[in-house]
Amino acid sequence: MASKDYYEILGVSKDADKKTIKRAFLKLARELHPDVSDEPDAEERFKEVNEAYSVLSDDQRRANYDRFGDPDGPGGFGGGSGYVDFSDIFGGGMEDIFSSFFGGGRASGGRPARTEGRDMGLSLRITLAEAAAGCTKTIAYDRLAPCDDCDGKGTAEGGSVTTCPTCHGSGHVTTVQRTILGQMQATVPCPDCNGAGQSVDKPCETCDGQGRTPNHEKVEIKIPAGIRSGQAVRIRDMGEAGMRGASSGDLIVTVEVADDETFERAGDDLYCRVEVDALDAIVGTSVELDGILDGDKVKVDVPAGCAYGQRITVSGMGMPRMGGSGRGSLVAVVDVVVPSDLSEQDMDTIREIASRRGRDGM
Repeated sequence: MASKDYYEILGVSKDADKKTIKRAFLKLARELHPDVSDEPDAEERFKEVNEAYSVLSDDQRRANYDRFGDPDGPGGFGGGSGYVDFSDIFGGGMEDIFSSFFGGGRASGGRPARTEGRDMGLSLRITLAEAAAGCTKTIAYDRLAPCDDCDGKGTAEGGSVTTCPTCHGSGHVTTVQRTILGQMQATVPCPDCNGAGQSVDKPCETCDGQGRTPNHEKVEIKIPAGIRSGQAVRIRDMGEAGMRGASSGDLIVTVEVADDETFERAGDDLYCRVEVDALDAIVGTSVELDGILDGDKVKVDVPAGCAYGQRITVSGMGMPRMGGSGRGSLVAVVDVVVPSDLSEQDMDTIREIASRRGRDGM
């Protein structure tokens, strides 16, 4: 059983719904985040609260935790091959998201505050076989998402968002100072709206009027067949949410295709090594291989007199091309192997052939 009681850490009951869990997490995280707390153990307690939330906010991990005491299920394999939790991979994770949240709506320098959400980037590693067939991955990650309690508006019930009367929506004001050199003008963020250009008379308590909150998200990503390392899949509006209904950024998932034990990729072609008995290489033979796609059977016709290192190309059995425009080739590189299990009679026959060839060649 797990040594930690995640429900107790968040201070919620075991039948608490997702909204209750999220509100409890946000309340504790605001108190414990290192940016705002002076308590010596705040960072460790924040990490503990974040860990509890990452489990209880995920239906699958919560079900595993409730049943087995382990978020990953019995034996640690509850996530499944198509599930990746990035909140466990990146050390900053929710802590960095909260730092952005605490700074939300605040301008920097003389520029107005940013209201549109930013793009977010992740790197996803898949196998060569998954790249060939295409696959679907479910990923969990942390982001600033539209607030559930105010539907991203940033206002409590009966509240409204208006143009800031001080800066008239520009997000900045110009000040004039008298110096010994004369009057000096400076443009600074508006002090009344923190550079946002808007005022909220009744801000939502959950999101502090931003219209967005730190959230543990889960999204399904479809990886197209034939994708290469370095190519990316873009999921619209799943990056950082904008403030009070402003446009959200995108989630950009860059794919890394792992090396394969059997095949080496070169563009859309696949290279592999095939062992051929030396006697078969002399007379010619056919070898059947398993291809990169499930159910692929590749017939490699080895010509008589085939030499070590010779390349035999089988068209249309390589990697699928993105967009469905056929497949590359499979190139089999021949390894000629001298047999070690010949009988004495076989050896006598070979000696006779060698001797005859020697006499004929004289």
